[in-house]
Amino acid sequence: MKFINDDFMLENKQASRLYHEYAENQPIIDYHCHLNPEEVASDKTWKNISQVWLYGDHYKWRAMRSNGVDEHFCTGSASDRDKFQKFAETMPYLLRNPLYHWSHLELARSFGIDDLLLSDETADEIWTRTEEILKGGLSARSLMEKNKVLVVCTTDDPADSLEHHIAASKAGMKTKMLPTWRPDKVLAIEKDFWPAYINRLSEVSGVNIGSYNDLVAALRRRHQFFHDHGCRLSDHSLETIYAADFTDQEVHGIFNSALIGKTVSEDDGLKFKTALMLEFGRMDAEKGWTKQLHIGALRNNNSRMFRQIGPDTGFDSIDDQPVARPLSHFLDLLERENSLPKTILYNLNPKDNEVLATMIGNFQDGSIAGKIQLGSGWWFLDQKDGIQRQIEALSQLGILGRFVGMLTDSRSFLSYARHEYF
Repeated sequence: MKFINDDFMLENKQASRLYHEYAENQPIIDYHCHLNPEEVASDKTWKNISQVWLYGDHYKWRAMRSNGVDEHFCTGSASDRDKFQKFAETMPYLLRNPLYHWSHLELARSFGIDDLLLSDETADEIWTRTEEILKGGLSARSLMEKNKVLVVCTTDDPADSLEHHIAASKAGMKTKMLPTWRPDKVLAIEKDFWPAYINRLSEVSGVNIGSYNDLVAALRRRHQFFHDHGCRLSDHSLETIYAADFTDQEVHGIFNSALIGKTVSEDDGLKFKTALMLEFGRMDAEKGWTKQLHIGALRNNNSRMFRQIGPDTGFDSIDDQPVARPLSHFLDLLERENSLPKTILYNLNPKDNEVLATMIGNFQDGSIAGKIQLGSGWWFLDQKDGIQRQIEALSQLGILGRFVGMLTDSRSFLSYARHEYF
């Protein structure tokens, strides 16, 4: 039997019937991903499999490095063919890593290659066969249509123009592309880039940002701009939840100091971030948006490689900060003033599955089924065991029948095979 077959991972007749008769033909609503909106709007095409498979994929780079592959073949200047060869050589060592399943699913579903397993010996043939299919016109939009993607929600900074979302909407795409509000940069008050970012936000919002109140006004204007262009989701990537006590006077002073380039202490940074996160919660609640909180990534651990090739390149890991008390306090602060929006909580540390699965029950208010959600297994937990553990925790401590479901969280147009895997 072929490794990728019609009953891949389906272990009995009941599983096969449930998948093929009910799940298989359901459309995809990919409500969280990191696709490049310009590539969607321009209907991007690729010359070879490395371009569609290896460019920007930190999962694969991380695996290649672990297999002794030099950075030259990951993010360096090696040829596309040589980069693909090094990944092919790595693949046989990836048994039990989800990349083994995902990669072969993508070869089968996007390229029709289900008769070969990727390795050093098969690399030439797979390279040639995929190259011919790519030359035939496989593109960003055709992949989305092939996978029955109804809606895709990208991840966008408040200062983004959304020009590509606007262009895609005018082009009459079959797949609807909507923005997601991701204001991580405005929270990063301790970073050197922050004053320059505030200047940019000032320019695009048309608000002269000279005070904390001006900042909130500018963000509200941009929030409305996103809403006017179809945005109904926000997203925040947080090492832990910000829930420090603060006064308005303190937050105004912290903003003023940071704007002129003064160093912000960790305690002051937490106060500022807490104040802004509460503002974001109020904005989302007012507009009826859903807030997503991705909790627990420890990013950019390798400072040398961060300086060399930047963020999102495969040097992040799971953090272990406590989340229960600050998360409870943050959600409660919004709940007290009736400003808690629909919310999805994602944990990256598996120790927090049950913590978050019980936390969501504290803030359901009967206004809508599943108002507060435990999100699907995320990043390092987006594999068979991680998915099953999330389902076990939610089914035993919440209501699985109201689960919001799967997403790709990916930068790749081939990643819709992950919905089949799920």
